[in-house]
Amino acid sequence: MRYWLCITNRDNWEVIKKKNVWGVAKRHKNTIAKVKPGDRLIFYVKQERKNKEVLEPKIVGIFEVVSEPYTDSSRIFKSPPPPNETYPLRIKIKPVKLGELDFKPFIPKLKFITNKKRWSGHLMGKAMREIPEEDYKLIEDML
Repeated sequence: MRYWLCITNRDNWEVIKKKNVWGVAKRHKNTIAKVKPGDRLIFYVKQERKNKEVLEPKIVGIFEVVSEPYTDSSRIFKSPPPPNETYPLRIKIKPVKLGELDFKPFIPKLKFITNKKRWSGHLMGKAMREIPEEDYKLIEDML
């Protein structure tokens, strides 16, 4: 079993919860190809601005993968233009644990974040990344 941190925004988090599906852009095909049924996905919503309010990054849930990766280009996810991506590389998932945790207090404890000062660099430009089992267990226990 592998453990993954999946990076999304609040709009797409609502789609993920409702439809039990996770999708990534074509440029992430090598990453999602490693995902197998039984793997666990931790969902991270990134920091966003709504009007003048800053919404802090959060861990919002854990899901189990229940399908092999497949392609579906139907428009269910919101994507910033350009290229207005449909996130066609998808996997079916089922909820394990839902909740909301502030992400920043975890930074000092997470092994996969080696540069604690510039922690966002470990997530930037990625849709998902593998994390060690001990990081997964730490988050699961707190959620």
